[in-house]
Amino acid sequence: MSTAFTQAAERCARDSHAGAASFGQIVAALAQAGTESYYADYRRRLTNYYAEDGATHTVELHAPDLPIPSTFDAAALQAAIRGAQRGEVMYPEFMRLSMAAGCVGYMVWIAGRHVSYFGRRGEVHVEAFP
Repeated sequence: MSTAFTQAAERCARDSHAGAASFGQIVAALAQAGTESYYADYRRRLTNYYAEDGATHTVELHAPDLPIPSTFDAAALQAAIRGAQRGEVMYPEFMRLSMAAGCVGYMVWIAGRHVSYFGRRGEVHVEAFP
């Protein structure tokens, strides 16, 4: 496992949780370190990072202790996404908003340049990178 990959995952997780870096900055740093994708699991409170060479690394996800509704509100999720894209919503707030919208987690496909957001009943919202 690449030290650069592991260090990037740790640093990006820390910066995201602190609200100190934007989604674009995080994705760029992870891509440079050879990260292919990552999965943020709100229910398990873990983020799994997947490297291009097959290596993986798991980091604790400091998600808020909020109930996730069974109803998936795609419009509310999109509003949170748009706020993040404009730089108005940083990650700690994004987690609260997306969880309130019924999102249980999401997969960022760095190589594929999109994010798949998941609801409790198997709903999926796909958002291309801007």
